[in-house]
Amino acid sequence: MKITGFSLKNLAVLTLYACSVLCAANAGATEGGGGSSPLGAEGVMSAALPPPGFYYLNYLTHYSADRLNDKNGNKLPVDFHVGATADVSRFVYMTNYHLLGGLFGVYAVVPLVHVSATIGGVGNTTSGVGDMTFSPFMLSWHGKSLWHAATAIEFTAPTGSYDKSRLANVGRNYWTFQPIVNVTLLTESGLDLTTKIMYDINTENTDTHYTSGHEFHFDYASTYHWGAWNIGATGYFYKQVTKDHGAGAGANGGNKGQVFAVGPTVKYSYKNMSLEAKYQKEMLAENKAEGDRYWLKLIWAF
Repeated sequence: MKITGFSLKNLAVLTLYACSVLCAANAGATEGGGGSSPLGAEGVMSAALPPPGFYYLNYLTHYSADRLNDKNGNKLPVDFHVGATADVSRFVYMTNYHLLGGLFGVYAVVPLVHVSATIGGVGNTTSGVGDMTFSPFMLSWHGKSLWHAATAIEFTAPTGSYDKSRLANVGRNYWTFQPIVNVTLLTESGLDLTTKIMYDINTENTDTHYTSGHEFHFDYASTYHWGAWNIGATGYFYKQVTKDHGAGAGANGGNKGQVFAVGPTVKYSYKNMSLEAKYQKEMLAENKAEGDRYWLKLIWAF
């Protein structure tokens, strides 16, 4: 089935994932849509990694879209809906060891996903454990509380359920390798500027013999700090920088997608925990769905 240059497989919906792993549903672009990482998951002070210890982060997120754009950013004339809800647990352990002047840590992410997709009256709903992400290498640096920086190497494994005949899947059926750089800058006036930059390198889906292109994306935040509160804006930018390869990719110029999102955020910190709520509106989408994303993020230090 073809819809203005899109194959039904490439319209297939995507997966949600968390802090470095919650990928939310989008269509078009890479096979299964989106990237392995959760667009917009990180934001306020995300580069200010904690001191040695064990930490738990929980991301509750929902994504919905009724609009699917072509490669020129125009809405396709097709009955389309995708909805994805995920509860993602991220387990972080910061050691006492230093390397290159930075504190060494590791983490793992486990997403529980419920996703539904409908295109042209055909669709399905799937739930289960999604693709898990882990990092065996993470470093963080701190500069007298005025700046923070972190870097990591991350791997996403095809642990989620996948069936190439389904429109909606909780897994992508291929590995992704991702280097990450994260920076937070603070001012004496209380301004917090943060960005987390990521680059995804995808392997072949052995069931479909389709290889998704490389993806560049970053989350960002700009907030003001008043006591225990941070208030401002967060969002993300996503750009697929190389073409997909496989059946259906050539007909649409390689299915290279992009999207930009922005919205309000508020964060409250109390003792050994913090809670952040945010909304992000997508726009300027190409070869992707264009929708709305909601987040509730909890950080707990043990």
